[in-house]
Amino acid sequence: MQDERNQSAGFIFVFLGFSELPTLQVPLFLVFLTIYTACVLENLGLILLIRINPKLHTPMYFFLSHLSFIDFCYTTVIAPKLLDLLISEDRSMSFKGCIIQFFFGCTCVVTQTFMLAVMAYDRFVAICKPLLYTVAMSHKLCAILVAGSYVWGGICSSTLTYFLLVLSYCGSGIINHFCCEYSAILSVACSDSSLSQLVCLLICTFNEACSLLIIIISYTVIFVTVSRIPSKGALKKALSTCVSHLMAICFCHGVILLLYCVLKSRSSLLTVKVATVFYSMVVPMLNPIIYSLRNKDVKESIGKLIHLKVLSRSF
Repeated sequence: MQDERNQSAGFIFVFLGFSELPTLQVPLFLVFLTIYTACVLENLGLILLIRINPKLHTPMYFFLSHLSFIDFCYTTVIAPKLLDLLISEDRSMSFKGCIIQFFFGCTCVVTQTFMLAVMAYDRFVAICKPLLYTVAMSHKLCAILVAGSYVWGGICSSTLTYFLLVLSYCGSGIINHFCCEYSAILSVACSDSSLSQLVCLLICTFNEACSLLIIIISYTVIFVTVSRIPSKGALKKALSTCVSHLMAICFCHGVILLLYCVLKSRSSLLTVKVATVFYSMVVPMLNPIIYSLRNKDVKESIGKLIHLKVLSRSF
């Protein structure tokens, strides 16, 4: 067993990437580079905007800043290697590098799903218990919820990484993907991976069920509460605070369910790779846009910054 692990440590993975589209390598590189650049600028810009504007120092924006940080980290874990595969002849990655990429990518995905659940709970308290919101969503509780999301993401990722490390790998090491996704790594394992697959299924099912349950319960209570509001103005205001978050949830969980419940068994590997690009790069790019366009406070803060820059240049 020790010899097998030593051999696995020196194993080399070879990614096919989008090799089935040889004539589109450069155009895809330019498209993905643009998306990645926009994602980095948008998420880091939103984090900076929330930090420098005291008006945005509320639980909702505190959680949003961490969601942006997770989106930035996840895209940065995946995108550089994808871009490299499109323009470089060397499509290899060391076993250690692949495991590291998987660990951080998995941590980001799990943390993101629970961060969205935490944000749903925040909206539930804000709308259903507005008088108790400041007390209920204290700084300490917000910190605990965020830290808990990160810690749980790390625990799940560590567990899945362990079940990859105990396997032995052999053969050509060719992976028909552009990143170190769990099932892609298992596809080149020599030893029995049934236990690893079962553990992955249990963890993914538990995380998806728990996070969606929190979201569904929170928004069910929200909609029941909002439906009883007699004032149309108050009703519109209450719903407007939820629209952006609901759109982010639909993108995130919708693609996860599509990717792992539908495409894995019914579609081509190219379709799976396109869906993975959408989840790992396009969704993190869209989230800041969704929250900025649908959020009055964020738009006002951006407007003030632009106005200040114009004034500073004029003087």
